[in-house]
Amino acid sequence: MPAEENEARPAVTLVGDQWSPECSVLRTFLTRSEVPFTWLRPADPLGAQVLAEHDLAAADTPVLIDDAGRVLRASRPRGLEPVAEWLGLHTDPGGEVYDLVVVGAGPAGMAAAVYGASEGLRTVVVERWAIGGQSGLTSRIENYLGFPDGISGADLADRARRQATKFGAELVLTRHANTLQDRTGGGFTVGFTDGGSVAGRALIIATGANTRTLHAPGVADYAGRGVYYFAALTEAPLCTGHDVYIVGGANSAGQAAIYFSECARKVVLLVRGDSLDREMSTYLIKQIDAIPTIEVRTHTEVAGAAGDTHLERLTLRDTRTGTTETADATWLFAFIGADPDTVWLGPRFLWDADGCLVTGNDIAAAGAAGAAGAAEPGWPLARAPYHLETTVPGVFAAGDVRAWSARRVAGAVGEGSMAVMLVHAYLAG
Repeated sequence: MPAEENEARPAVTLVGDQWSPECSVLRTFLTRSEVPFTWLRPADPLGAQVLAEHDLAAADTPVLIDDAGRVLRASRPRGLEPVAEWLGLHTDPGGEVYDLVVVGAGPAGMAAAVYGASEGLRTVVVERWAIGGQSGLTSRIENYLGFPDGISGADLADRARRQATKFGAELVLTRHANTLQDRTGGGFTVGFTDGGSVAGRALIIATGANTRTLHAPGVADYAGRGVYYFAALTEAPLCTGHDVYIVGGANSAGQAAIYFSECARKVVLLVRGDSLDREMSTYLIKQIDAIPTIEVRTHTEVAGAAGDTHLERLTLRDTRTGTTETADATWLFAFIGADPDTVWLGPRFLWDADGCLVTGNDIAAAGAAGAAGAAEPGWPLARAPYHLETTVPGVFAAGDVRAWSARRVAGAVGEGSMAVMLVHAYLAG
C-alpha cells in the first residue's frame, strides 16, 4: 500500500497482557505493518481506564481501539485478516486476471514484484502475514551487497514495499493461499483459506518456509508466553536486564544473539553440536566471540519448560552424557530450522526429500514424465523447463521454497528477479 495511506491511518491503542500469545502476535503484526500504536496492559491504571471508557474488561483483551473510538476484539483464532481489514490494510485483490501472481512477500517475492511491475506486468503479491517474510523479523543483515553497515529485516522490507508500490505492484496482506487450480482459458487460480481467490497468467511461488517448533515437554504451553520462534523485535525492550536463551546454531540464531546482547543481562546460545562452525557464517561467529555477555553452550538442548502464567524455568540436557540441569529463564527464542510451505500445491509438483520444489534441469534427474516405473511427476512438455520453472509449466519457484536454493537474502532476491525474466519468456511462448 502507498506510504501516504499508511501515514493517514488513525493511531491505534492495543490493550493486552504481556504474557498473552495473541497480544504478542498483534504487537509484532502492527510493528511489521508500520501501524503506529500504543500498547497498554489491562492491569495498569491507564490500561484499566481505557477499557472502562469503552465498557470493556480485562477478559475482553487483547483489544484494539483507534482514535475514532472503533473497537476490535482481536483474538488469534480469528486470524489476522479481520485485524488487517479493521486497520484499512489492503486484503482483497482488485483485479480479475493478473499477468503475474506472486505468492509470498519475502525477499524473493518482493524482488519479483519490483521487477514484474517495473517491466510492465500487471503484478499482485499475496502474503499471509506481513511484507518481508521471515527475513522481516531479522534484527540485522550484514552480508547483503550494498549495505556495509548492515540493515534490519524490517527496514529492508519497508524499502521493498515502497519500491514495489512505486512501480504499481498490488500487495495483498493476510490472505493464506491453500489451493492451486488451472484456469479455464489458461493460467491459474490461487484459492485462499477463506474461500477467496486470485487469478493470473503465470505464477511465482515464493512462500518460504514454516518455522519448526521445539517438542520438549511443556514448551508448547508457553508459546507466546516466554517461548518464541522468531527474533521478535517487539519483545527486546521487555528483555532488558534478563537472561535470554536462544536455541540454534545457524545465522538467524547468531543474529538474534547479537541483537539481544544489547539489552539482556546475558544471552545463552544453546547449540546441539560441538561448535558454531558447521552452520553459522564466520563474520557472526567472530562477533559473538567478541561479546562477553554471550555464552555459547555446545552439546546442549532444551529438555523441558515450566512456569506459572509464563515461562520461568528450563530443563537443559547435555547431548553427550544425558545429564540435565534446571535454569531460571523467562525468555526463550528458538531458531531450529524451517520446512518449506509447499504441501498446499498438490500432487503435480516435484519435491526433494526436504519438501522443496524441484525446478529446471533438476527435474530431468527425477525421470521423464511417464517413464516406466516413474512414481513422481515429471516435465510434461516437449520444450525443456526454464531454470526456475516447476513441473507445472508457468509456475516458477524462488527463494527458500526452491530445492538447492542459497538460503540467503541476496540469493532470494536474485531468484525473484530472475523468475520474472523467465515469466516473460513463458508468456511470450
